[in-house]
Amino acid sequence: MILILSQSLMAQARGVPESFADLAERISPAVVNITTSTTVAGRTGPQGIVPEGSPFEDFFREFQDRGGQGDRPRRSSALGSGFVISEDGFVVTNNHVIDGADEILVEFFSGDELPATVIGTDPNTDIALLKVDTDAPLAFVPFGDSDTARVGDWVMAMGNPLGQGFSVSAGIVSARNRALSGTYDDYIQTDAAINRGNSGGPLFNMDGEVIGVNTAILSPNGGSIGIGFSMASNVVTRVVTQLKEFGETRRGWLGVRIQDVDDDMVEALGLASSDGAMVSDVPEGPAKEAGMQAGDIILSFDGREVTDTRQLVRIVGNTEVGKSVRVVVLRDGKQETLLVTLGRREEAEGAVPAAQPVEPEEPDSMDLMGLTLSPLTDEIRAQLELDENASGLAVMAVDETSEAYEKGLRTGDLITEAGQSPVESLSDLEARIDEAREGGRKSILLLVRRAGDPRFVALALEDS
Repeated sequence: MILILSQSLMAQARGVPESFADLAERISPAVVNITTSTTVAGRTGPQGIVPEGSPFEDFFREFQDRGGQGDRPRRSSALGSGFVISEDGFVVTNNHVIDGADEILVEFFSGDELPATVIGTDPNTDIALLKVDTDAPLAFVPFGDSDTARVGDWVMAMGNPLGQGFSVSAGIVSARNRALSGTYDDYIQTDAAINRGNSGGPLFNMDGEVIGVNTAILSPNGGSIGIGFSMASNVVTRVVTQLKEFGETRRGWLGVRIQDVDDDMVEALGLASSDGAMVSDVPEGPAKEAGMQAGDIILSFDGREVTDTRQLVRIVGNTEVGKSVRVVVLRDGKQETLLVTLGRREEAEGAVPAAQPVEPEEPDSMDLMGLTLSPLTDEIRAQLELDENASGLAVMAVDETSEAYEKGLRTGDLITEAGQSPVESLSDLEARIDEAREGGRKSILLLVRRAGDPRFVALALEDS
């Protein structure tokens, strides 16, 4: 008896819960099952298997129409999970749970059911906000601070796995800041069992606060293998606030194309570290109006140091539209501070960079750094399907044994800058190479465009 008591006290001292029962009992009333109904077109099977007029035509039609369905639309249903976040009936779930649904039914832990309407959705984070109308106040759960969750912390998932009804599973935080495929991804990875039907359900910490929305699993067979992902609550709360206020998201937009600073760029530009985000293009928009240029390295945004492109995209998106922020950039070895008034990303999704009109100057080709380069002519523009105002040097061939080939340069690429200066002729490029050598550089930074998309590549000067 003394040994058992001692082990129990040691477990509590280590933070290991003796039971999840009290927590589950307290928060279960706020977790809901979600059933959706969707109308789908009738006769979704193969058509025209037998030719018209065939003696089997009547038999085949009877087979398809069996049960009186024929071409009539039919109903399809799906299951998911969610949770109540306010006593007046706001419910959070995944967007993919309710996407395309004609009817949404919310079932509570008590067994009561209420129809729900969609307030707003955000496919980028896979979050949807629903609302049910009720006269009585509903049990709800608060959001917690997902940034305080540590790898190894206990967590509990609740939901409707595989349509089996309310279910609880427990595990730990396996990893933080996971990215799957979205721009704003910030997933908590957990080994708490998450299966189909758990989507949209809450991931709780031991204080009963929601620190994640269960969204996806990594599995070869469709079942839980202990690798589940929950969108972090600090992402979800911002989305929910905007959906509740506007019915849509309103994310900040800087108006640049960016890429990470790699080790070759660090050497080519003489940087102290690879922190920051390299600006590869500045189309019409807030950044251009503030004076930002291609080749600038963004070091800080609104007082926060920038470590890489993923972090910059997230903090810009989470910044209020219309806010004027200070952006510190590194340009030509010196820091400059720009004041940028952010636009709205949703309104700028289709923005296209403006081309710079220049005239080609040199018709000859040259081999440099494993590349066969040629100034643009009307013939080359047509061959590469470039805009008539496109400028730069066309890559006509790439030595497959060269560093350029290893770094992804291919025939048809367009080099528009070298050493952070525009190049329109072969002599421009040679001048930039000479300047880099005189400056003690061992490599040179090239701005390369392919199908209009820009990226920086650093090539060693020894190959030239």
